Amino acid sequence: MQDLEGLVPEWLSVPDAAERLGVDVVRVRSMLKDRQLLALRRGDRQVLSIPSAFVAEGKVLKGLPGLLTLLADAGYNDVESVRWLFTADDSLPGSPVQALAENRGTEVKRRAQALAF
Repeated sequence: MQDLEGLVPEWLSVPDAAERLGVDVVRVRSMLKDRQLLALRRGDRQVLSIPSAFVAEGKVLKGLPGLLTLLADAGYNDVESVRWLFTADDSLPGSPVQALAENRGTEVKRRAQALAF
């Protein structure tokens, strides 16, 4: 999990994510349960943390929920999913999460679907 600290530049607590999304904490927890968002436990206190790149302009990053489902279907756990999303891919270029933010989700989804085979 140490390697994720270098990959993910900024993390949000659940209350911070709720504030950015304009919803309450209960709704964010529901979004986590429904895999619209993904969070990992980090640090000494094991605080539930969401990569800030998953929240853009007051909304969940476009295409993220479907992509999280594809990664889970490919057998990726939460840590592996975050690692895949934030690891640079020269053929994209950039990381899958950057491509999503730049509205290049179709190519990212295609790559995630290929992981299952």
